[in-house]
Amino acid sequence: MTSHRVETIAMIAIAISGVLWGVFWIPLRALEQVGISGVWAVVVFQILPTALLLPLIFYRARSILNGGMSLAVGGALAGISLVLYSGALIFTDVVRALLLFYLTPLWSTLLARFTQNEPITRVRLVTIVLALLGLCLIIRFEENFQIRMNVGDWMGLASGIIWAFAAVRIKAAGPGKGVDFALTFFVMSSLVALAMTLLPLEGAGADPSLTAIVSVLYWMIPVAVILIIPPAFALMWGASVISPGLIGILFMTEVSVGAITAAIWAGEPFGLREALGVVVITTAGALEPIYSLLKSRQTPA
Repeated sequence: MTSHRVETIAMIAIAISGVLWGVFWIPLRALEQVGISGVWAVVVFQILPTALLLPLIFYRARSILNGGMSLAVGGALAGISLVLYSGALIFTDVVRALLLFYLTPLWSTLLARFTQNEPITRVRLVTIVLALLGLCLIIRFEENFQIRMNVGDWMGLASGIIWAFAAVRIKAAGPGKGVDFALTFFVMSSLVALAMTLLPLEGAGADPSLTAIVSVLYWMIPVAVILIIPPAFALMWGASVISPGLIGILFMTEVSVGAITAAIWAGEPFGLREALGVVVITTAGALEPIYSLLKSRQTPA
């Protein structure tokens, strides 16, 4: 299989993962309805998939330990990023959390450029411009671009920046470590989520009862198996194959799905301006994969 084909498969997998994680917020907020609120909803969301993966974690333990600091740092940064992003979905509006996180293509592209001398191609420039245009269409500047930001807004912004560093570290480690990065990512995200319960966050939520946790397992286990674990593995593998900036752009499919579902089920604003923004952002996410696919077809196997 040629490198172009591998990259194309990785891009498609990441774009699909973005679509799946566009509804990430729904089960996360559903936990609040049964008394698992605030930071504790994030804890359940991280620990459950980690518990399901424990057999594989123990099986791969030696390989993970042999991965050294590169694996540990990359997995830890990715885990911190997901926990902060999950917290943003709890503590601020879904669309605000999405958009603040998805400034990440800028951070990722710049980091890849300055740390790995990765060129910023014309196609990448077009996708970044389209992405920013879509963000501008969705954001209501008079309402959303205020100096004052709540804790969820800061979590969304910080998660995007930290993910940019994580993506650069994972890419620098090279291909072949996607599984170990994913497993490290789940372990670290669980530890970070538990650590967040010690912070004096407003609206952090009371400790949930064991009864409340048990009552959600019948639907949270399928959510973990379908919605959390496969996209995470696809993302970690993809991050070891394609550039950090491109990952951020491809994952913008999550913005489209998240904005639409939030408008339908969370009652958040979604008018013509938001619809145009979603179309532009989706185009930005699809442009480079389509270009790469066309290019791979022109390249002899």
